Amino acid sequence: KMDHHCPWVNNCVGFSNYKFFVLFLAYATLYCVVICATVVQYFIKFWTKELPDTHAKFHILFLFFVAALFFISIVSLFSYHLWLVGKNRTTIEAFRAPVFANGPDKNGFSLGFKRNLVEVFGDQAKNWIFPVFSSQGDGHSFVTRLVHIGPEQANSILQQNGKIPANGEPSPCVLVNSAPHTEDSSKETADASQTVAVTMDSEP
Repeated sequence: KMDHHCPWVNNCVGFSNYKFFVLFLAYATLYCVVICATVVQYFIKFWTKELPDTHAKFHILFLFFVAALFFISIVSLFSYHLWLVGKNRTTIEAFRAPVFANGPDKNGFSLGFKRNLVEVFGDQAKNWIFPVFSSQGDGHSFVTRLVHIGPEQANSILQQNGKIPANGEPSPCVLVNSAPHTEDSSKETADASQTVAVTMDSEP
């Protein structure tokens, strides 16, 4: 499972470290919020000229703007990856859909929002916010949606569940009536529907 190569951390992000990458974005977003929250009071005093006229006020100005700019960029990237986690989709799959037997499908690995979170963060919610590896799977084989199985596999599954008889030819039934629909009855119905009454008036 390959997500993307991140030049900011100088490493490739994949199955083994994707959870850590998402948590890194969450921690960085929270850190920017803390910086802006603690510096905003001094930033307001800077604009109202209540701070002492020293070089330190420019440090406060620089710190606030850098934290705000990083917050905007990181929170957008963090939101995008949360959306990818909810879809159980990688960055590469978002730009190029994976190809299955029935064709390309971006949602081929989507198992529902809750199960998608479990695939990345694990089945123990208490470990989601901590940097410990808890992702599901081995990184090579993943569960896909049922719609991607072939017709033969679908028939075998339905036969196991008793939905289709062993011969693979379910007996057709009339939708409205519970009586079985046979070939003879269908012929009779067809003959009856094709019967046309013709009357001719003879001239005197």
